Amino acid sequence: MSASPPAESKDQPQSSQNIAAAIGEVSERAQLLVREEIELAKAEISEKASKLVRGAIVGAAAGVFFLTALVFALVGCAWLLYFYLPGNTYAYFWGFFAMAVILLLLGALAAWLAAKAVKKGSPPVPNMAIEEARKIRDTVSPSAENGGSSRAGEGASS
Repeated sequence: MSASPPAESKDQPQSSQNIAAAIGEVSERAQLLVREEIELAKAEISEKASKLVRGAIVGAAAGVFFLTALVFALVGCAWLLYFYLPGNTYAYFWGFFAMAVILLLLGALAAWLAAKAVKKGSPPVPNMAIEEARKIRDTVSPSAENGGSSRAGEGASS
């Protein structure tokens, strides 16, 4: 009779060690997963931020083109006024107006490119990382079988 209780006590420490090792492994993998998700979010945010910066730079260039076009249009108007003054037969103003039209077209193109770049990068939210985190939460959640899918559907719609 005395032989059976020590055999049970030897099995308990070994199973406790196995459980502790399994918990330790799960903990390490969870930490690795969280680190990888953070790195994904950082990469996604930096990519979107660079698109926003590029859009802002192109937008600034569009503003410069429009401002320069305004200057040329005003100078053209000044030359037009000079042309209609008595005693002058010069037609320099057409060159200024042509330059203003060219700069307006370049400004419109730059503004369109800037709007497109800003739309791609805005808002700077790591959507891929958030989606991966939702999948992980649904997988690890104990109620994933019962009601986890309905909660995930509610979270996706809000």
